Amino acid sequence: MLFPRLLRCHPGPVCTLLLALLGSGCTAPQAPANANTNTNTNMLTVAVAWKQTAAEYEALYYQAFNLAQMQVERAIGEHRQDAPPLAVILDLDDTILDTRAYWASLLAADQDFFDDSRWDAWIPSRQIRASPGALAFLAYCVTNQVEVFYVTSRNQGLETYAYAEAQLRDNGFPHADSNHLTVLTDSSNKQLRQDQIAANYTVVLKIGDNLNDFSRDYYSADAETRKATMRRDQALFGSRYILLPNPTDGHWVRALFGESEPAASDANRRRFRQAAIEGK
Repeated sequence: MLFPRLLRCHPGPVCTLLLALLGSGCTAPQAPANANTNTNTNMLTVAVAWKQTAAEYEALYYQAFNLAQMQVERAIGEHRQDAPPLAVILDLDDTILDTRAYWASLLAADQDFFDDSRWDAWIPSRQIRASPGALAFLAYCVTNQVEVFYVTSRNQGLETYAYAEAQLRDNGFPHADSNHLTVLTDSSNKQLRQDQIAANYTVVLKIGDNLNDFSRDYYSADAETRKATMRRDQALFGSRYILLPNPTDGHWVRALFGESEPAASDANRRRFRQAAIEGK
């Protein structure tokens, strides 16, 4: 039984408070509904700690952009003068823009799932920085007349585009203008804009942290289907697609929960644990 066990505590402030609460009929203060107060079960802790501290995390960015530059160099060498100009297409968040400060703020607030309202408040805070290796790669592209296009999905209201453009400008990214930056506020389907770019340019690379940044074929609510599609496209990774690591969010989450931003519920925490144990 729980109560006799609790009552056999050693004298001290905690025991005194507990006895007072039990004797008075009072209840302990309740945590906010969206907070996870048990830090031992916060699903984000290991992922965010890795992103924040691991040299391997940043090394993967340098590796990705080094590989991207090698592919652009090859494309420049093979490019015919009568062919459309070369271009690269990039995602923003967790690709060329570093969002680790947001995830740290989420953990500091004892939240263990993506929080849309916190994200929307964080975006205009101007804390976002360039990802490791991104600026050097894009500077190389511009120097060699390779057009740079940004395609992202965000929605912070009327200022959505202005926030994204300011973040690019603040961090020194090239081509930070309406001709090169597309911000989708009502869809995560980047395929239409990518196809428009491809109609006028030879697209050397697509670079992102989410398979949906490459093809709409990956927009599936089933993890095994996404894996099967990825295996079908395996020859494209490192040649046409450059993928960055993101263990905190993305359409891999949607494949588990049916939505990219699931509720912070005990049922969803159990679902995460089940996926970690069973691999599906």
